[in-house]
Amino acid sequence: MITEIITFGIPDGMTRGEVVANYRRSAPTWRANPDLIRKNYLYAEATRRAGGVYLWRSMEAAWLARDARWLERVRRTYGNEPMVQYFETPLVADNALGATIDAG
Repeated sequence: MITEIITFGIPDGMTRGEVVANYRRSAPTWRANPDLIRKNYLYAEATRRAGGVYLWRSMEAAWLARDARWLERVRRTYGNEPMVQYFETPLVADNALGATIDAG
């Protein structure tokens, strides 16, 4: 499994409500992706940063989701370049599922 952390700046004047509304609009698309295990949406008012933490089945799946349309949408909506980090994720302790996910 791969954890992908993406952050970007929130433009001046954009409210928390607007950011969350953008998230709500995007959630059905992410839920429809069979290679995405989970996405956590991020919002930090103090630093004016937002983003997401994605848990993918593979690195290939993560890269496929980052196409030119996605990048243009982030640039257009938030006015800046996203920062992206990747981590191998060998194990997840998931209390919501009541299980440990082991990539083995």
